[in-house]
Amino acid sequence: MDFFAYFCNSIPQLMKHIFVINPQAGREDATARIRQQIAMLGDSFEVETYVTRCEGDATRHVRERCSTEPDERLRFYACGGDGTINEVVSGIIGFANAEMTCYPSGSGNDFVKYYGGSDAFLDMKQLVNGEVHEVDVMHVNNRYALNICNFGFDAMVCRTMIQVRRKWLIGGRNAYTTGIVKDLFKGRRTRCRIAVDGKTVHDGDLLLCTLGNGRYVGGAYQCSPLSENDDGLIEVCIIKPLTVFRFAKMLRSYRDGTFIHRHDIQDKMTYLRGNTIDIESPCPIDLCVDGEMLNDSRFHIEQMPRAVRFVVPCKE
Repeated sequence: MDFFAYFCNSIPQLMKHIFVINPQAGREDATARIRQQIAMLGDSFEVETYVTRCEGDATRHVRERCSTEPDERLRFYACGGDGTINEVVSGIIGFANAEMTCYPSGSGNDFVKYYGGSDAFLDMKQLVNGEVHEVDVMHVNNRYALNICNFGFDAMVCRTMIQVRRKWLIGGRNAYTTGIVKDLFKGRRTRCRIAVDGKTVHDGDLLLCTLGNGRYVGGAYQCSPLSENDDGLIEVCIIKPLTVFRFAKMLRSYRDGTFIHRHDIQDKMTYLRGNTIDIESPCPIDLCVDGEMLNDSRFHIEQMPRAVRFVVPCKE
């Protein structure tokens, strides 16, 4: 850790701690619970809360605060799921006076699984006294992604997740599995060309493609198991179409991240790293960006090394 990061971590009370709360995240509105946890911090920290009103509002508010208070040290807490993290990332990108972290209250909370899961991030004392880590960010057309971009079958599942995430039994942590079951027989082929660092690595039909800084998607599925979120590289996993039977056999290993070692799908899989990825499709396709949907026929993804300062809870 450099001296500046050490200095900021040593005196977090000198920062403004701004909790950006998304009341639509997760299965129920967690605003009251989050405010109750914040109140337990007492008067030692300068704390504010902002409750978002609509999609994109978190990005607008964060960017506005960063630009109008350039001499203030600002730490933003994304209180929601991966979509809320994505909006806060998009707001602080390019501002040296800002850093961010997450208080998980979404359905999946996939990004924080890179650091072991939600529990430590839900400990407010550990969180406000956390350590800064500089992490990579993917620039996706005119958007940003901190965790995972995917398309093909995974994007269809993501769209279903959005529809059912607040439904009893099939929503919440079960939403991704619900999407797999629903879309298993209709979303297993997407035609596209993929180039990594200018070299074509796929041209034709695929089952799915994952671009990873983080490792998890869908609440529990380790789709990019070798990712390091500060190495300046994007993990690229391409899987060609599989039969329903072969795909069903792969699911358990896709959940625990061991699928990349399965000998029975090596002929269908390409796994590599790169700095830039270009995707072209004959017709518009869905690209899921940290749980948010984009639709286009061309995507350019470029890695931005260590572009955001992300606070990880301290270990007691």
